[in-house]
Amino acid sequence: MAVLLPACGKSEAPAAATPPPAAAPAGPVAAGTPANAEATIRKVLTERLPQLPAIEEVTASPLPGLYEVRLTGAEIVYADAQGNFLLQGQIFDTQQRRNLTEDRINKLTALDFKDLPLKDAFKLVRGDGKRKMAVFVDPNCGYCKRFERDMEKIDNVTIYLYLYPILGADSVQKAQHIWCAKDQAKTWSDWMVRNQAIPSAECDAAPVARNVALGRKHKITGTPTLLFTDGTRVPGAMPLDEVEKLLVSASSRKS
Repeated sequence: MAVLLPACGKSEAPAAATPPPAAAPAGPVAAGTPANAEATIRKVLTERLPQLPAIEEVTASPLPGLYEVRLTGAEIVYADAQGNFLLQGQIFDTQQRRNLTEDRINKLTALDFKDLPLKDAFKLVRGDGKRKMAVFVDPNCGYCKRFERDMEKIDNVTIYLYLYPILGADSVQKAQHIWCAKDQAKTWSDWMVRNQAIPSAECDAAPVARNVALGRKHKITGTPTLLFTDGTRVPGAMPLDEVEKLLVSASSRKS
């Protein structure tokens, strides 16, 4: 297991690297449940709980008689077929020793490397640049700065940097100036590694806002967050030897 450093913006303890999500085992569908259960659940919950986030999907859960209700932002709750009861919590499969709710959320929030909008990132290329990874970063994140200094020792890699300012208005302003700089990579490294001030620059910084929207959609809650070409995601800074292992592992698989 990787020994991770805390990530800026995270309130919870750092987690280990999350491998590419596997398909959760299909559970039994309760017999005799109404065919219009989805419509009923949507109608009842919307009427009775108007403060509830928008319902995006209703599906049978692995537990007979219980339905998974997916809310905006990949939040999951459970309800009975009539919508009379609402349950917040997690379903565990004791036979397989799996947290099925966590598996489902991981699947819903998975971010495939090949689906990343590379146009909204700038890159640092070291050595032959054959190996690839992406990092979501906030310019005011101390752990990002420490990680960036360490990453200068990694060779033969292309790092796609997604400016992800989640630590306040100053982070947004810095991210916009970095994005609009003539040499984004140099401006970034000068600030993060050499503590040189970020020159003011203006342009269409819409990519920064798109990065924030993308991260929120996929529940990226702290920086740095690392993404490898095999889908492995790491929510926090990590030692260089662990980064190297994940790069080797990802390179050995088809992205």
